[in-house]
Amino acid sequence: MNRRSFLRGGAVAAAATTAVAASGLAAPALAQSRTEWRMVTSWPKNFPGVGTSAQRLADRIAAMSAGRLVIKVFGAGELAPAFGTFDAVQQGAAECYHSPSYYFAGKNPGLTLFTSIPLGMTAWEAHGWWLHGGGEALQDEMTRPFGIKALPCINTGVQAAGWFNKEIKTVEDLKGLKMRTAGLNAEILRRLGVNVVTLPPGDIFQAMQSGTVDAAEWIGPWNDLAFGLHRITKNYYVAGTNEPCAVAELGVSEKHWNELPEDLQAIIRSACAAEYETAFTEYFTRNAEAMVVLKNEHGVQVRTFPDEVQKVLADAARAVALELRDRGDDVTRRAWTSYMTYLDHARTYGNSAEGGYLALRAKFDPIPVG
Repeated sequence: MNRRSFLRGGAVAAAATTAVAASGLAAPALAQSRTEWRMVTSWPKNFPGVGTSAQRLADRIAAMSAGRLVIKVFGAGELAPAFGTFDAVQQGAAECYHSPSYYFAGKNPGLTLFTSIPLGMTAWEAHGWWLHGGGEALQDEMTRPFGIKALPCINTGVQAAGWFNKEIKTVEDLKGLKMRTAGLNAEILRRLGVNVVTLPPGDIFQAMQSGTVDAAEWIGPWNDLAFGLHRITKNYYVAGTNEPCAVAELGVSEKHWNELPEDLQAIIRSACAAEYETAFTEYFTRNAEAMVVLKNEHGVQVRTFPDEVQKVLADAARAVALELRDRGDDVTRRAWTSYMTYLDHARTYGNSAEGGYLALRAKFDPIPVG
């Protein structure tokens, strides 16, 4: 649903409210004041995808609440640094953030489960776990000590393995590389001899251009094209183990969340759910378009790692995931078990359903366009 439709819906709601007032009913509800929040984000302002989704979410909430809750969106560095949004909300500098949980794994390593783990869930599997498999309650338990209520509001889908300044033919080719990545993938690559560099998204292009890093993993074709990474190297690796999906969330100060009436809480939930679907399908569509542009207009070589490299990455991913469980606190261990149990069921069904169909479809020539 587009913003115009939401605004029309807001107008209808406003008209209905006016009618109620005219009848002399529910007058106290009309006296409710406008609430204004600040949203700090980990992205450049209005950056395609993650940035525009943050603004669209704010617009949805304003429209659906008929202007009762208005959120001003700040890009990374405007009010808080890209990796400091959680702290900004916790400390009261903003009422909410738009970021992925794994940026805050220093608070609790288990938060990584609510963004993505290598060899883990896809976008719809992750959302299914959060909505129907107990994920929300476990995330609440994990973030409550920090005074945060988190709701997933975007998923970028399967992410690319990254851009490399040379072709990767063996595991030895990874050793000594300086690479920007995030989440558990950083620990996996360290074990393979990669020198991992932590960088906010807005610094990736300059780091690649200057040689500060030899490789970088960001999101996928749409955002990578927008950053211009194809101007630096033509070696683009996809279908890695690194991030089968990536959830970003609206993290709200629990104090401000609890102060909201139930209808505004419901509006935020509905807006986040709607934006999750809109953003994920937008990412799929724009990534497909951008991949064609990268290949056909910019000569990018779209590659996959050799089986030998993929196996080593997968083995390391399993080891790192098990260590996340073993070193975690009680809630992390319970969240890990819940996540893996849901994933096991999802794999059983998904491999025979969507996975089976996609494998079947790939065997045959496509239906002609014209």
